[in-house]
Amino acid sequence: MIDPVTMFKEGGAFMFVILAVGVFAMAIAFERLFYIVFRANINSTAFMAQIQKLIMANNIDRAIKLCNAEPHAALPRVVKAGLTRANRTEKEIENAIDEATLEVGPLINKRTAYLAMLANIATLTGLLGTIMGLILAFSAVAKASAETKQQMLANGISVAMYTTAGGLMVAIPTLVLHSVITNRSNKILDDIDQYGLKTVNLLTARRRGNLKEEAAAEA
Repeated sequence: MIDPVTMFKEGGAFMFVILAVGVFAMAIAFERLFYIVFRANINSTAFMAQIQKLIMANNIDRAIKLCNAEPHAALPRVVKAGLTRANRTEKEIENAIDEATLEVGPLINKRTAYLAMLANIATLTGLLGTIMGLILAFSAVAKASAETKQQMLANGISVAMYTTAGGLMVAIPTLVLHSVITNRSNKILDDIDQYGLKTVNLLTARRRGNLKEEAAAEA
């Protein structure tokens, strides 16, 4: 088992860069996971079932209050934008839904792209450390005296191996977290697209007086 302290010491200056990248990556990943899982997320199926019942009962105010009960969740913000214009034209309702979707989208994807970049930086920094370690090792073989050659060669190989390992140890979990966060974010955005359109259809049908037919078609 590799001792992390020994690995950090033997890896040289590049390990400081890799460590800094790892700290930034974990901070971003955990902040994004907290936001997406506990704040922006909601049981969209159950939520929309309640919204549909309230719209069919012509209880728009109660539906808006239901959205206000989840102020940080993404889908209720989008649905609320349509509900507040329930008595407007179909185009106005659709524009409100689209505008709200454009507002919450960047909040959901915020900083996520940095994770892929940081994973690449960790990998490339580890590779750079490997190259520098090999250069140090080859220089020891070519130029160092017999007394110092073995020590310099060992130091060069340590830098090469530890920086490679350090870079991969940061990059791999960062890429895994990036994939998890991206999938969670896409699921929320897909729900917004699906149920945002459903909200437009329900509110339009309500204005036309054929809400029951629309609800049956949605089912």
